[in-house]
Amino acid sequence: MQPTTVRSQPSVEATSEVSEAAVGLPGSRGPGLLRGWREFAGREWKPATALLSVFALFYFFPAASTRVNEAVSESLALTRWYAREHVLLCLVPAFFIAGAIAAFVSQGAVMKYLGSTAHQVLAYTVASVSGTILAVCSCTVLPLFAGIYKRGAGLGPATAFLYSGPAINALAIILTARVLGLELGVARAVGAVTFSVVIGLLMAFIFRNESVEKARAAMVYPAEESRPLWKTGVYFAAMLAILIFVNWGAPQGDSGLWSTIYHARWLITAVFGLLLAVVLVVWFGLPVRQTALAAAPAVVLGFAFPGLPLLAFVAAVAGLTVIIGTRRDEMGAWFDATWDFAKQILPLLLIGVLVAGFLLGRPGHEGLIPSSWVSAAVGGNSLRSNLFASVAGAFMYFATLTEVPILQGLLGNGMGKGPALALLLAGPALSLPNMLVIRSVIGTRKTVVYVSLVTVMATISGLAFGVFF
Repeated sequence: MQPTTVRSQPSVEATSEVSEAAVGLPGSRGPGLLRGWREFAGREWKPATALLSVFALFYFFPAASTRVNEAVSESLALTRWYAREHVLLCLVPAFFIAGAIAAFVSQGAVMKYLGSTAHQVLAYTVASVSGTILAVCSCTVLPLFAGIYKRGAGLGPATAFLYSGPAINALAIILTARVLGLELGVARAVGAVTFSVVIGLLMAFIFRNESVEKARAAMVYPAEESRPLWKTGVYFAAMLAILIFVNWGAPQGDSGLWSTIYHARWLITAVFGLLLAVVLVVWFGLPVRQTALAAAPAVVLGFAFPGLPLLAFVAAVAGLTVIIGTRRDEMGAWFDATWDFAKQILPLLLIGVLVAGFLLGRPGHEGLIPSSWVSAAVGGNSLRSNLFASVAGAFMYFATLTEVPILQGLLGNGMGKGPALALLLAGPALSLPNMLVIRSVIGTRKTVVYVSLVTVMATISGLAFGVFF
């Protein structure tokens, strides 16, 4: 026979005490009303605050206001424009380049040239002049920045690259000089190059403990590459050329070298796309048959619809994704890194563009904040007007070259030249979407310091420029 187990039952008094404590009846041994709510607040204040804030936002939302409806419309219109003009042609190539950095550039090599132990003159020179080659906007540079930073680049050179990518745009500087005046063009060029180096040096100094840690890590990772450096260089050059030429800006005139390149930009992009395909087959081991089948739709669409080259471009990207997406070699590692960057960066960018469009609208249109307020706030050359121009420019989103016509209109409405330079130095390099992504890469504290350095230096530069001009 099995022994019978007798379980002791709780006494009536114990059960009563537990029940009273659970419901908070008088005489219970619970924490008490005040203490209980204090414990609840300490434990649940974040979700409770978020829930109440969202509820209050929708409860008091002025849906009938014309200004709010226009701001919502502008927010959606700006996001639609951004998705059409920048995601496919700017961000997608940038994601693939960033993924290639993560997959094919060793951590030791990045540390050798851009790390804390690298020759500082070489590191900052490379980082500060990169914008003249890339000519990208404040969002397109983000995947590239994330790629080199995560591979071991020092914080100083990485942030110098982050600023210089969109700020030192040769075409934008030339256009600034032609449209807004030679003095503003020269001041923008000198200021942008100087800013990138100074901001990088200050970031490296402020967060010097991180530099020490990366210097120690540099001793662990050798700089050897799996293939000759010149082959990797050709591979990256082909992708960079695709990024540059597919986004080649329209010229003001219809003659000259810039105009010729603009009209031939898709043909030039196709040539570099073919070079990339050959490199992937010959040096990276992609099967010839798979590569040819993946490229066939792009070729067919390019000839069938010459007036819609974007179709061929999308087909080429889709074909490359199909043939490398499921591989388990270095090509698969390239795709995995590319996809990781896309997942991390793209949602934050789109959210940031939505908010920026809601507050400030598209160029030439108004969001929630009236443009007359902006024009009135940036007149003259006071500290307040320069600071406002720097902060407003930092939060606005400027596509490449759009800052020039915007400033042309603001100058015509009474904007001072000092605030104009402040906006030129802060605006193209920063934006609300840009800040959200930077925070996800380097953290809140470093992002706040970086943004503060840009706005403060832009304010001081604008104030000084306004005194002389």
